[in-house]
Amino acid sequence: MCGRVIQISLPFKLAIVRGLNVQNNRFSNYPRRYNGAPSQELLVIRRNHNTGEVSLDPLRWGLVPYWSTDSKGGRKPINAKAETVARLPMFRDAYARRRCILPVDGFFEWRAIKGLKAKQPFAIAMRDGSPFGIAGIWENWNEPASGEWQRTFAIITVPPNDLLAQIHDRMPAILGTADYDRWLGDESDPHDLLRPFPSELMRMWPISTRVNKPENDDPSILEPITTLVA
Repeated sequence: MCGRVIQISLPFKLAIVRGLNVQNNRFSNYPRRYNGAPSQELLVIRRNHNTGEVSLDPLRWGLVPYWSTDSKGGRKPINAKAETVARLPMFRDAYARRRCILPVDGFFEWRAIKGLKAKQPFAIAMRDGSPFGIAGIWENWNEPASGEWQRTFAIITVPPNDLLAQIHDRMPAILGTADYDRWLGDESDPHDLLRPFPSELMRMWPISTRVNKPENDDPSILEPITTLVA
């Protein structure tokens, strides 16, 4: 499960894929997300398979498949498991044809605390502070009432590496830099790219439960604290 992300770098720094040129003025007023949550728009990298053009576009987090007839778009999953993404009807067409990359500065995960209802949130990022890419899938859906097209996405999760295993049983599928082009390419099933990312390249620290509310979206969210329980 991954339900919150950090996306605070300027667009030119989030343009992590080779050949992606971002004009800053296009996103000059785009909000930084210290606590990016489902149903919000985030900047996502996609490739046009007809032209080969790579673009950075705002998509809403919560996948609505193109074939949905629900006037409200159905249940809008935010995650898809790597083990089943290629075969579940909700995801399989997008996985084969519409893969994307969510560039982030980090993400959050929660550790259950035995005997307490509260969970301890943690921030996770790269040791060197650089943005990185999470594997995702995206969809176009036509809203029946308005006729407007909605672009949505979900991220793919994998079993945890040794670092994340300390707090959770899943983690986002983080792509290696050398794998970006292949993930965005025409191959129908690049499943071998969906694997736990090396622990030694990442860091993790406890943060305040203020992150539990999406409206708390400011730099103080990332400040380290003492854990609720050691």
